[in-house]
Amino acid sequence: MNHFSTNRLIAERLHEDHLADLITLHLDAEVSRYLGGVRAPEVTKTYLATNMAHWDQHGFGLWTLRTKDGGFAGRAGIRHIMVDDIDEIEIAYAFTRACWGQGFASEIAIALTEIGLARFALPSLIGIVYAGNAASRRVLEKSSYLLERSTIRHGEDVVIYRIRR
Repeated sequence: MNHFSTNRLIAERLHEDHLADLITLHLDAEVSRYLGGVRAPEVTKTYLATNMAHWDQHGFGLWTLRTKDGGFAGRAGIRHIMVDDIDEIEIAYAFTRACWGQGFASEIAIALTEIGLARFALPSLIGIVYAGNAASRRVLEKSSYLLERSTIRHGEDVVIYRIRR
């Protein structure tokens, strides 16, 4: 599933041509505040390679997102992640500041959930959110995810939401 679209977004499987957009996204301190902090271009290059390999290994992963007019909007996807020594599958999304407050996160969270549970028949999906990120918590709650627990991840308080098939 290299491409899909929602009402307002076009998703394309992550590839090398997306590096410049990802670097710009990851260098924005406000965007990266809840992503573990600003990432240097070299770190984003490694991130890109890791996430492209995830596609090869699992058949799903991250997509870059563009608005219908072609503007870069962010990235989102479904990926394996270790949480407290358990292999989980999360939905993840990050948008440029220009896209904040327009409902894009909810739109993509609903699409990713449908893709993960229906198309890939995954038993469940999680969303990991910094405890203080009220906006992202609301996105998951509106997408029918239930708060499961709190934990510490990379030294930060996070909450884990889950939805089951």
